[in-house]
Amino acid sequence: MVASSSVRAQDAIEFGRASLVIETSEGAHSFDVEVAESDAQRTRGLMFRNEMAPDAGMIFLYRRDRILTMWMANTYLPLDMLFIAADGQIVHIAENTIPLSRATISSRRRARAVLELNAGTASRLDISVGDRVVFDGLPRQ
Repeated sequence: MVASSSVRAQDAIEFGRASLVIETSEGAHSFDVEVAESDAQRTRGLMFRNEMAPDAGMIFLYRRDRILTMWMANTYLPLDMLFIAADGQIVHIAENTIPLSRATISSRRRARAVLELNAGTASRLDISVGDRVVFDGLPRQ
């Protein structure tokens, strides 16, 4: 009975969808992302998912710059986490995060958003710190 309650709770969280582009030295790469901007959405994130399309992801938005921390509890997919400043610049990348881990993953620098993509995407597309995420929904102060 606990498992079915968890599934129902998971289904109750809905996410908006949007497009964004990551500009790299190799070119621009488009992604269709789910948007996590409320506390409930950010808490749920990609938990309990078993797959994600290669050009999909989730962006976590915050109202102020700060050191952001994430973890992989209840997240079955290995992910790349791109930490993004208010101006869209990628300030840190945590590649190939470990599914189900409770270890803290830090932005190391102040950031405004986190973009989660399938593990290996940053390497495959040559996404690096300093590259830029273009997303109209990025909150600015």
